[in-house]
Amino acid sequence: MTPRRRTEIPHATRIVVKVGSSSISGDNAGQIAPLVDALAAAHERGIEVVLVSSGAIATGMPYLKLDERPTDLATQQAAASVGQNLLVFRYQDSLDRYGIVAGQVLLTAGDLENPTPRSNAQRAMDRLLALKILPIVNENDTVATHEIRFGDNDRLAALVAELIGADLLVLLSDVDALYTKPPHLDGAKRIEHVPFGDALTGVEIGSVGRTGVGTGGAETKVSAARIAAEAGAAVLITATSLVADALAGREVGTWFEPAPERHTADGEPALA
Repeated sequence: MTPRRRTEIPHATRIVVKVGSSSISGDNAGQIAPLVDALAAAHERGIEVVLVSSGAIATGMPYLKLDERPTDLATQQAAASVGQNLLVFRYQDSLDRYGIVAGQVLLTAGDLENPTPRSNAQRAMDRLLALKILPIVNENDTVATHEIRFGDNDRLAALVAELIGADLLVLLSDVDALYTKPPHLDGAKRIEHVPFGDALTGVEIGSVGRTGVGTGGAETKVSAARIAAEAGAAVLITATSLVADALAGREVGTWFEPAPERHTADGEPALA
């Protein structure tokens, strides 16, 4: 069931949760456990949950003795290769408390744009969910080229939501909501609700993150929200620290309405 308001989130059937690099790496690595707590609670309610997690490069950086995100592609790929293994281990270590098994799914944008790999990815994800596995999706940074800087996985998360027919996409970062201008500026006001198709006229949307380890910002999240909403999923943008409240249907973050449900002439929901 696609939630039409926040209070309906606990009754969703299938959700995608995306978390950014800055939220689960470095000093914030401790946020993995409470994030897993919230995902496990949803899983226990019978919701099919997919986690799209950035952070491979950021997680691998200390092991390559890098103090800041590398700028050259080869070193980014090396950091991702080291970090992806560690990142999934940290998630599984936390999921073990609930007896939940994670499945790693590495994709590039190209995989979801070409029919054969797209069909393969959809079949694999559907089977993982049917087996009660929690898929952890990340961009395949080790082999990616220009995609490695592709919106900190926000667009990838929206495409995954579209691929699996998710009811809800939750985009998590270190900011609690979308604001009328960058939230550190005077006069910034939280946007609570975005009607479907709203152009957000007059809203100043930042294009980059502020932490130095991720690549996404409000612009990529709004773009991703529109992709998912057009595909029929509701979208919530909020902070990683508020994920439990978000999945419980409380009044947090910025809510993007999904596209209106289409119906056939006899009043039945239209098939995609």
